[in-house]
Amino acid sequence: MEFSVRRLAADAGTLLSRAVQFTEEKLGQAEKTELDAHLENLLVRAEATKHWTEKIMRQTEVVLQPNPNVRMEEFLYEKLDRKVPTRANNHELLGEGMIDAGHEFGPGTAYGSALIKCGETQKQLGSAEKEFIHSAAINFLTPFRNFIDGDFKTISKERKLLQNKRLDLDAAKTRLKKARVADARSAAETELRITQSEFDRQAEITRLLLEGVSSTHAHHLRCLNDFVDAQASYYAQCYQYMVNLQKQLGSFPTTFCSNNNAPSASSSASISVAPPTLTPTLTPGQASPSLNELRSSSGPRRARVLYDYDAASSSELSLLADEVITVSSVPGMDSDWLMGERGHQKGKVPITYLELLN
Repeated sequence: MEFSVRRLAADAGTLLSRAVQFTEEKLGQAEKTELDAHLENLLVRAEATKHWTEKIMRQTEVVLQPNPNVRMEEFLYEKLDRKVPTRANNHELLGEGMIDAGHEFGPGTAYGSALIKCGETQKQLGSAEKEFIHSAAINFLTPFRNFIDGDFKTISKERKLLQNKRLDLDAAKTRLKKARVADARSAAETELRITQSEFDRQAEITRLLLEGVSSTHAHHLRCLNDFVDAQASYYAQCYQYMVNLQKQLGSFPTTFCSNNNAPSASSSASISVAPPTLTPTLTPGQASPSLNELRSSSGPRRARVLYDYDAASSSELSLLADEVITVSSVPGMDSDWLMGERGHQKGKVPITYLELLN
C-alpha cells in the first residue's frame, strides 16, 4: 500500500511538472527542445498520410455504397461483429421487375421478350457490381483501414510518449538552471542525463516507426493497382453485357427497337452497336431469290423465323424468333406476305421475317 501511494505521488508530481512546463512554453516563459528537421518532416508526412487515407476511404465507401443509411447499417453490423444480411442491389431489383413485367406481357411478344432480356442483363450487372464491391473492400479498403486502426495508432501512441519525454527533458533543464545549492545542482544534472537518454531513445523509436510510412505508401500503391484492375474488369464486364444485350435487341425489327428517328447529340458519345437495318415491308424486287422462288411455286416450304412478330390482326400469325413454321404462297395475296402454319394455327406472315430452309 505504501509503495502504491509513493508511486501515485510520483506520477502526480510528473504530470504536474509536465503541465507547468507545457503552460510556460505556451506563454513563452520556458525554452522548448525542438525536434530535428528530419523527424519533423516524418511527422508531417505521417499526418498527411493519415488525412488523405481517411478521406480516400470515406469517398471510396460513398462510391461503392451511395446510400448513407445502408453504409451506417453495415458499419453497425461490423462493430457488432455480425454478418451483413444479403440483399438485392438496385440493378438486381430492376432486373427482377423487368423480368416479371416481361412474363406479364408474354414472352412471346416482342416487348415482353425484350423486357426479359433486359432484366437478365440487369441482374448480371448487379452480380458484377457485388463482385467489384467485395473485391474493392478486401483489396483496397481493408488495408487502408488497417493502417488507420493499427499502424497509425501505434505511431500516435509513441509520438505522445515522445512529447511527454520532451516535456520531462525541458523541465529538467529548467530545474538545473534554477538550482543554486551544489547538492540540488548535482541532482538536477543527474535527472537531466536520465531524461535526455529517455528522450533520445524515444525519439529513435518514433523515427523508426515514422520511416515505416514509406513501406505503407508502397503497400497502398499495390492496393491502388488492385483497385484499378478490379474497376477496369468490372466496367469491361458491364460493357460486354451491354454489347451482348444490344445485339439481342438488334434482332428485333427497328420499329420495336427505337422510338427516335434521329440520334441525339449525347448518344454519339455512348457505346453504340448499330443493329442491322430491317424493313418489314420490302418491294418484290428486294426479296431474296429463295422467297421469289417460293412465290412462284405452289407447294409448302419450311422456314425459320428471324425475329419475333406480333400479329396486327386476326388474319395474321404471331411469330417467335428461331421457331420453324410451314409457309406457302397463296394466289392473290400481297407479294410481301405468305401464308404461315404452325400446327393448327394459320395466318399471314411477313416474308422479311423468314429464312427459307432447304
